[in-house]
Amino acid sequence: MIRINLLPYKEEIRKAKRKQFYSMAVMFAILGAVIVGLVYTTVELAISNQRSTNKALQDAIDAAKDQVEEIAKIKAQTQALLGRKNAIESLQTDRANTVHLLSELVQQTPEGIYLIEVKQTGRAVMVKGYTQSNSRVSNFMRNIESSNWMAASQLIEVRASVVNGRRIPEFSLNFQLVPDKSEAAARAAAAAATAEGGEES
Repeated sequence: MIRINLLPYKEEIRKAKRKQFYSMAVMFAILGAVIVGLVYTTVELAISNQRSTNKALQDAIDAAKDQVEEIAKIKAQTQALLGRKNAIESLQTDRANTVHLLSELVQQTPEGIYLIEVKQTGRAVMVKGYTQSNSRVSNFMRNIESSNWMAASQLIEVRASVVNGRRIPEFSLNFQLVPDKSEAAARAAAAAATAEGGEES
């Protein structure tokens, strides 16, 4: 017996296809939502990690800045202490130089010379005085050169000056304070002796 389907089969096919399309659309929508959620979660996690890294870096930078400021303060304090130390050493050296200067002037100033002014600037010394004759000034300069603490004497001028109604020669000269020549000579001799001993051996 032949059976004939009189139902609208095309409509059933369309309904099946629509149902399949809707199912696929729902699945794609869910899949899309899952993908978007995963991407969002991944991005948020990356942002959170980056923020944590940035905070750690900023903390390290702040700590480094504090250390740099502390180092700068220590350097400033060190420089100030070195400045004070140098100033004290300079004062002690100047004091010693002044003692040597006065002592040497007393010993090396010949009779017939009267000093009226002594001015020291560092190691440079300028003296003024009266003399009975020019030869005494020459003798004074020779004494300076032979001194262990003075050298490089240089006559500036000799001129006539009136003191108590009398004409007296007035002179001015410069010289330099130097380290003890005798100690320097002894060191040089010791070094030469050491060098000779080394050559002989």
